[in-house]
Amino acid sequence: MEIIIQSDPAVAATVAARMVARLVRRKPSAVLGLATGSTPLGLYREMIRLHREEGLDFSRVTTFNLDEYIGLSADHPQSYHRFMFENLFNHLNIPHANIHIPDGMAQDIPSFCAHYERQIVDAGGIDLQVLGIGTDGHVGFNEPGSSLASRTRIKTLTRQTLADNARFFADPAQQPHHVITMGIGTIMESRQAVLLAFGAGKAEAVRQFVEGRVSAMMPASALQFHAQTHVFLDAPAATRLARTDYYRWVYDNKPEWQVH
Repeated sequence: MEIIIQSDPAVAATVAARMVARLVRRKPSAVLGLATGSTPLGLYREMIRLHREEGLDFSRVTTFNLDEYIGLSADHPQSYHRFMFENLFNHLNIPHANIHIPDGMAQDIPSFCAHYERQIVDAGGIDLQVLGIGTDGHVGFNEPGSSLASRTRIKTLTRQTLADNARFFADPAQQPHHVITMGIGTIMESRQAVLLAFGAGKAEAVRQFVEGRVSAMMPASALQFHAQTHVFLDAPAATRLARTDYYRWVYDNKPEWQVH
């Protein structure tokens, strides 16, 4: 696990976007796993800039999103489908047929989840998975207690996640309590993982998943076993790490060919 501490979220997102760009240039048909929420927005803005100003071509890229609320249609203001199109897909040249987002209106949720898993396999697997982390350590919507071998499935949200996300819903009664999410096992099969965490509110979760023990109660900690995970932090998110000096030393002294 590589820990990359930058001065602020914008700088961290720019460095992470260079990693995505390098993959897409090397493998134009790359498969990207994508996350929603405020954390990856800086990354997505930089991907859009790279496309518009530097000609980064996404025309052969395939994407799979991590999750979606159950019961929200694709055009609902708080659906992740709408979020992704407004914040990324409407601004890149990814063919619509190559975009995959869980269907929150699926009539048969278990069958849909199995189909989603097959689609990922048929696409050749995920080359780079973008992740955020919740204050309780969840990734995707894999809440504490999720099996570290879990696959795409329905999950019930915890009270903490509902509270964290309540600000997005004007009427609390409209906030879904269930989601479709890729599983930890699905995420772990990605060839690279890029996790972004910003702000002091994420510092304790970052400490536990980076330097704590691996546990289903801290789902992100499974990434300690991932072969190639890159964790992008701003300074406040890194405040509770014990080895920040070492992480900075390693990053500042990488061989030139390894620099992101």
